[in-house]
Amino acid sequence: MSFRVLRAGMLSTLQDLGRYGYQKFGINVAGAMDQVSLRLANILVGNREGDGALEITLTGPTLEFNADALIALTGADLSPVIDGVKVKMNCPVAVKAGAVLKFGTCRKGCRCYLATAGGYEVPYVMQSKSTYLRGGFGGVQGRALKKGDLIDSGEPSAFGQQMLKMLLQKGAKSFRAAGWFIVPPHMSPRSLTQSIRITPGLQGDAFTDESMRDLVSKPFKITTSADRLGYRLEGPKITLKEPLEMISEIATCGTVQVPPDGNPIILMADHQSVAGYPKVAQVVAADISRIAQYRPGLQIRFEFVTIEEAEKFYFEQERFIENIRIAVKSKL
Repeated sequence: MSFRVLRAGMLSTLQDLGRYGYQKFGINVAGAMDQVSLRLANILVGNREGDGALEITLTGPTLEFNADALIALTGADLSPVIDGVKVKMNCPVAVKAGAVLKFGTCRKGCRCYLATAGGYEVPYVMQSKSTYLRGGFGGVQGRALKKGDLIDSGEPSAFGQQMLKMLLQKGAKSFRAAGWFIVPPHMSPRSLTQSIRITPGLQGDAFTDESMRDLVSKPFKITTSADRLGYRLEGPKITLKEPLEMISEIATCGTVQVPPDGNPIILMADHQSVAGYPKVAQVVAADISRIAQYRPGLQIRFEFVTIEEAEKFYFEQERFIENIRIAVKSKL
C-alpha cells in the first residue's frame, strides 16, 4: 500500500517513539508529541506500538490511497472524511484503493495520528524513523510532507491482514470502519481541562515562595511560539530569590524551565539535550500526551503532586494501554 499527498496541510511528519541513546552526542530524541495516541493507533492496526505513524498538526493533509489499506486515526479530532463521508476515529478502518482522505476543522485537541497496517517504509536514522525538523533528518527526507510525496507502507501483520479482510467483506464503497472503538482517557473533554500535574524541579528551591504559589494557583496562556521544541507560556512572572549562575545540565520532555523574563517554557519532544535555565518543575510522564493536545491560545493550570503519585499515574496509563492491546486482539 502507498498513499500520495495531494495537499500537504499545516505540519505532518512521520514520528515514532523517538531516537534514544544519542543525546550524549547532542542528538535530540524527537518522536511523537502524544505518544499515547501513537501507541494506540498502532495497536488498532496490528503494528508494534513503537512503529512510525503520521503526526498531523491542526490542519491535515489530503491523501489518496492507491491500494486497499487498514488505517486508524487517534488523538485530535480534525474532522476526517473519506470521499466526503465522515470517518470514525479510534478504531480500525479499511480503506479501498482510490479513496481520498481529507481533514477539516479541528474540533478537539491539536495533533492527530494516522497509523497504517505495516507501518511506513522510510529509512531508520539512528534506530528511529522520527523526523527531526531542525536537524533535517529522519522521516521523509527530514522534512514535513509536501504535495506529491508518495509514501509506501510495509507488510501488515497477521492481525492487520485479517482485520482488513474482515472489514472489506462486510461491504464498503470507499471504506468500512469497525463497529467498535476505544476511548482514550487523555482525550476526554474533562481531561483536556484538568490541571497539568507537576513535581518540583531541580532548582525549585531557588524560586520565591510567591512564585511557587503563583505557579499552581494562577493560569498560564500557551503562546503562539509553542512548537515541538517547547511551549512558551505567559502568566505571572516566576522569579528567583536571587541571581543564579548555572552550568547547563540534562533536560527532558516535560521539564519546565524559566528564562530571565520569568515566563516558563515546557520542553517538548524536540527539546535540546541540555538546558541552562533553572528548572522550576517537571511535568509527570502521564500528562505529557495531554499537553501535546493543547493548542496555542489555551490556558493551562499546574498542580503539584508527589513522586509516588506521579508513578501511580504512569502505571495507571500503562495498564490502560495494556488492556486496550488485549481487547483489540480479541476482536478477530
